Amino acid sequence: MSSDKDGASGASIEILDTTLRDGAQGEGISFSVQDKLAIARALDELGVAWIEAGNPGSNPKDMEFFRLAESLKLENARLCAFGATRKKGLAPAEDPHLQSLLSAETGGVAIFGKSWDLHVTEVLRVSLEENLDMIAQTVSFLTERGRRVIYDAEHFFDGFGANRDYALATLKAAWEAGASRLVLCDTNGGTFPDAISAAVRAVMEAFPHGADAGLLTGIHAHNDAGMAAANTVTAVQAGCRHVQGTLAGFGERCGNTALASVIPSISLKLGLPCLPEGRLERLFDLTRKVAEIANVTVPDDMPYVGAHAFSHKAGMHADAILKVKHSFEHIDPARVGNDRRFLMSEVGGRSAIAERARKLEPGVTKDHPVTVALAKRLKALEADGWQFEGADASFELLVRRELGRYQPLFRIEAYRVVSEHPPSDVLACSHAWAKVWVDGKADIAAAEGNGPVNALDGALRRALKRFYPELEQMRLSDFKVRVIDGNAATAAKVRVLIESTDGRNAWTTVGVSEDIIDASRAALVDSLEYKLIGDIERRFKAYL
Repeated sequence: MSSDKDGASGASIEILDTTLRDGAQGEGISFSVQDKLAIARALDELGVAWIEAGNPGSNPKDMEFFRLAESLKLENARLCAFGATRKKGLAPAEDPHLQSLLSAETGGVAIFGKSWDLHVTEVLRVSLEENLDMIAQTVSFLTERGRRVIYDAEHFFDGFGANRDYALATLKAAWEAGASRLVLCDTNGGTFPDAISAAVRAVMEAFPHGADAGLLTGIHAHNDAGMAAANTVTAVQAGCRHVQGTLAGFGERCGNTALASVIPSISLKLGLPCLPEGRLERLFDLTRKVAEIANVTVPDDMPYVGAHAFSHKAGMHADAILKVKHSFEHIDPARVGNDRRFLMSEVGGRSAIAERARKLEPGVTKDHPVTVALAKRLKALEADGWQFEGADASFELLVRRELGRYQPLFRIEAYRVVSEHPPSDVLACSHAWAKVWVDGKADIAAAEGNGPVNALDGALRRALKRFYPELEQMRLSDFKVRVIDGNAATAAKVRVLIESTDGRNAWTTVGVSEDIIDASRAALVDSLEYKLIGDIERRFKAYL
């Protein structure tokens, strides 16, 4: 199915992404077969060494994925199937689960076994010796049939703390049977870095490592105590050269190690490359692509690839970073494909405003008339309840208006929204119609939705798609409402933030009004115009 390569060329650390297996166990995550194929392509494009793609013995969907996987034509990654050691009382050749792993026809197989004596006697309910036999016989069965075995020592750190000798004995059983990767799993996610370091160093001393030995020690950490990233980096510092996790961090319970956070730390801080040359710069985009397929959002405060990772609000910070970039940034955001953002607010200062304006007009300085006018306008709007620090797209439109580089692409003559409750069995609860004008031509469209904003969004885009068919790819991905003055109760002014995406980019717009529908309309109009202006400018640049 794939070539006999150990992983991504030029990488010092071998990355195994388990989004399709451990990530699929996260609450609210459900992948179709096509989703799994799309994620595998994205991970291969990023350049990970291994993609743990699922458990063919327990899930027909996973077996279907492996059947179709030949069409992927992976360039960097190898697929591996995931399963357990043989069942007690069965020989490996008699175990249907192990047969399903072979039928997946992957170059690698990840096998998990018990390393904590508590689990052996109280959960698996076999003797300690029988568990060692189960590990050894399973690994030997698979290696003899040409599979490269990645052995996951489940609950290793809890087992090491309870019975050090037995935990190490389980690794020895796997290694002597032919496993080429011994992966130490913090399955409960509760271990602290000092214990991780001590256990990894003990394993490094107990087994020969390196190219001659053909053995790598790995780390698989969960985040139940908020330590997954720290534990992973600590394990690498102690000698691990195989790292497992999920790209965006989602997984069982509190999730897995977020590879999008630890790959840059290991690569840029420790000087140990994890991906082929030139792929780290794709991290921001590909993390979002995987999250989009999974129908989750990348946390704004996620290190390296979050929207807030390189955002600056305080005027003093903005001024300093414009003079010396590393004064308030630990790396250049471009190294992971992210971008520096200056948050527009009354505390941001003219330096931040000028920096944002220079993206549209390079000659703008902090004392430029446009900057002064924008600062004054920004303070007035924020006093009226507007807030642009989380609405970059609306602020860019504000800058365009001040620069004289804004031309409305459509005009709404009228709109109407009607809601009824309770909704009937056959009709949605909200309906909207809108009349728009574009270049002297009008169109009227109606739509229904699960709420008034959903219905209005549908009506506006349906009317505009006659003129701008590219809006077909656009959708709203998030909607937030904030009451600005709670003392006014239901008559209070509200602020609406809308996040939109076209599958390639995401942007946020804002609207403010005493009427929640009107505030939503303002944010929707900004969102549509930002998308259209961006598309027009990209086409113009491509033409040139």
